[in-house]
Amino acid sequence: MPYVLAAVLFGIGLYGVLVRRNLLLLLMAVELLLNAVNLILVTADVSTVGVPRSGAVFALFVIVLAAAEVGVGLALILQLYRLRQTVAVDRVDIGDGAGRADVEAGADGVDADQSVEGRR
Repeated sequence: MPYVLAAVLFGIGLYGVLVRRNLLLLLMAVELLLNAVNLILVTADVSTVGVPRSGAVFALFVIVLAAAEVGVGLALILQLYRLRQTVAVDRVDIGDGAGRADVEAGADGVDADQSVEGRR
């Protein structure tokens, strides 16, 4: 029964990764995938006899990685929202280099290389 539940969780997470357009919901779908893997690891660990508790150790490792992933993911999503005012995946332009001049220019609109040369 836990394997079926893990498969259902994995399927819901995979569906969320493939269909969702909001980055927060996409991050939640990835967490569902990781929780399904944890459930399989712990169930396989309990059902095997005579083997040290390696499944629980791997599950703990996955939980630590998931916590780090959430921290970094939320920081990236927050920064993306500050720059683009959206967290929709289909509205984020990453291929054309738009916004690079805004990052390289200072607050006054002067290019960073020009301001350094002006100080010399």
